[in-house]
Amino acid sequence: MVITILGLGEAGSLYAQGLIAAGHTVRGYDPFTSDSPQGVTRFDTIADAVDGAEFVLSLTGARASEKVAIDAAAYLAATSVYADMNVASAATKRSAAAPVIAAGATFADVAVVGPVPVHGSATPVVISGNGRQATARLFENLGAPVEIGNDEPGDASNRKLLRSVFMKGLASVISEALDAGEAAGARDWVKDQMRAELVLGDAIIDRLYDGTIKHASRRGHELRDAADQLTQLGVDPIITAAAAHLHEQRAHENPDHVSDEILQVFADQSAAATGDAMDRLGLLPTSISPVFHTPGVVVGRALTVWVRAGDNRGLHEALEEARPGDFMVVNGEGDVSRAVLGELLAERSLAKGIVGAVIDGAVRDVDVLEEVGFPVWARGLSPAGPFKYGPCKVGEPVAVGGVVVAPGDVIVADNDGVAVVPKARAHEIAEAARAVTEREAAVRRAIRAGTAKSAVAAN
Repeated sequence: MVITILGLGEAGSLYAQGLIAAGHTVRGYDPFTSDSPQGVTRFDTIADAVDGAEFVLSLTGARASEKVAIDAAAYLAATSVYADMNVASAATKRSAAAPVIAAGATFADVAVVGPVPVHGSATPVVISGNGRQATARLFENLGAPVEIGNDEPGDASNRKLLRSVFMKGLASVISEALDAGEAAGARDWVKDQMRAELVLGDAIIDRLYDGTIKHASRRGHELRDAADQLTQLGVDPIITAAAAHLHEQRAHENPDHVSDEILQVFADQSAAATGDAMDRLGLLPTSISPVFHTPGVVVGRALTVWVRAGDNRGLHEALEEARPGDFMVVNGEGDVSRAVLGELLAERSLAKGIVGAVIDGAVRDVDVLEEVGFPVWARGLSPAGPFKYGPCKVGEPVAVGGVVVAPGDVIVADNDGVAVVPKARAHEIAEAARAVTEREAAVRRAIRAGTAKSAVAAN
């Protein structure tokens, strides 16, 4: 049987190995990784990868699942089965199913209910949708325990998210309890209590705890979906929402995380004073300037994005990771032929709590940006809209105007321009910038009083 896997990450690669071992012909497509399991025939386009396949397994991640389903649907045969294996809400699964069913193919919602790195292609699954029977036979032949749901896309994912309420909630409780035990000098005692009460064993406890840190961002999104699902069921998701909040906090915990108090110090300084405090380094060139007059100083933590020239797929993906107080910083490769941000992305950014954007590229809809109050510093303007194909990177160091910006660095921007403060030096530079501001204020007062000999040292 010819089977296509869309997404050759860790899970996709493990399923590919299992399918090959079972004697199937396996194709693969993944524009974001160059690695392929041995025996997989890799294609450069979805069209070539999907055409003629009897099964298509989507393991692209929830954010891309709907678009990938749309792109693949045009090349599915009437006898093809499209199995979406991404962790997503029931509504997302229904959206992914719609183009597949409209194309005349069948759809299977596959929820993986165990750790794939542990069990590989034999990991237990729940399957729903009109392609559930054929898909169940495929997974049973791989040695996976299969539970069959109803014919509705989303039924399996609904069960997966209900399981997540327990498993990710349990992981959150274990994480918090072990942290408290560490702080009290009794971590081993707390772990003994867990072992005695839950009969989990060290390996499971450690995996839950370490996984909460390693996969905090993804699990936070999953738990938010689970909380929404409980609300729809009429259940108040108190514990689930709290667990989601814990994972979101863990996603942003690191020794260099800049506190709100430090950000407030920078908010009282100018970009010029901040630059002076860094020996006048870390300042973006004047070619990246405010697109409209911005009242006051705008400060936030850098949410970094790298996009191909004239393409804004990365900005859309960044919105999924954004937190209130983030300052979007985009390496648009200096291209000003197409705008990568306009009024709609600005509105969505404001809704996510993003404070502004610095773009080494072009923007448009400047009047609306000013009207809604979304401050932007950019290299240029263009009425032409962007492409949305990628590739892109989110949350990695980027170069903007010749200055390297790391995720979480402090961005201080006003009508003069933009200063980039390395997060590891934020406390030091904040105090130095405050000293610069106070010194210059003293010199101005002296000048006005006619007592200053010279103001040269302040400039």
